[in-house]
Amino acid sequence: MTQTALFLTAVRRRVRPSRSLPFLVVGLLLALLLLFFVLPVIWLLLAPSKTAGEVVQDNPLSFGSFHQIATAWQHLFAFQDGAMTRWLRNSAIYSGGSLILTLAVSVPAGYALALTKFRGRKTLLVITLVTMIMPQATLVLPIFLELNRFHLIGTIWSVILPFSFYPFGVYLVYIYFGSSLPRDLLSAARIDGCTEWQLFSRIALPLAKPVVGLVAFFSFVGNWNNFFLPYLVLPNSEQFPVQVGLNQLLTSTPSFNPVAGAGLNVTIPELALAIIVAILPVLVLFVFSQRTLVSGMLAGSSKE
Repeated sequence: MTQTALFLTAVRRRVRPSRSLPFLVVGLLLALLLLFFVLPVIWLLLAPSKTAGEVVQDNPLSFGSFHQIATAWQHLFAFQDGAMTRWLRNSAIYSGGSLILTLAVSVPAGYALALTKFRGRKTLLVITLVTMIMPQATLVLPIFLELNRFHLIGTIWSVILPFSFYPFGVYLVYIYFGSSLPRDLLSAARIDGCTEWQLFSRIALPLAKPVVGLVAFFSFVGNWNNFFLPYLVLPNSEQFPVQVGLNQLLTSTPSFNPVAGAGLNVTIPELALAIIVAILPVLVLFVFSQRTLVSGMLAGSSKE
């Protein structure tokens, strides 16, 4: 090898980008992820195992005792004569009731928008899309005025009915039926004498189970975590869902509200345990529905 070739090889090695740079970037991103997302979750899981003083003074990532977890559990569910139990029950009623109505409305609506032709179909689809991309907070005031007009404020329907209107679910079902449902199958069924209702209930709906499960999951999670609307339309603590109840629990914690009474037995460990209990149903639902969620997300990705 000549000296010129050796020189060019040495130059290429010098200008070649270092392979360690991408690993450093990835490591930095993972460190930031750990710092801002993982560590707070670990702290939240460990906080109920300590007393209020230990939460402030001890190592933030240290474990206290199982006895303290049991004590925090007793204090939490004794708050206001079992308010936490009532809030969880209310959330289950609101989310479950609205979920049933959501599926009863969103699935037929998405099917109709995708596979039937009627006057105003495109206009209705545009309205659905516009409503879907609007922030929910912008709709709270008109929904409140409408509910007040029909004297529904303070009733169970003031939460269930607005939750049942789920434009995102309609759009998901519309995308699935518009891209993945075989048209030849529907044409053959019509030739055999099937009505539109039979096409929907016997052919389209069984094939749409993945996307129906996806809509059900997103609807339930959104309803369970909704705070703003129930906070406005439900004046009584007995009717609060768990998310609004957590706000009341926060205001009853002396560490965050100095005006709160010191004898309520609500401290940071009880508040952390309440947050864990509030998210546990959604977490369990996610764990047991992962396969349905994946198949639902992939449904409609390719045309059959």
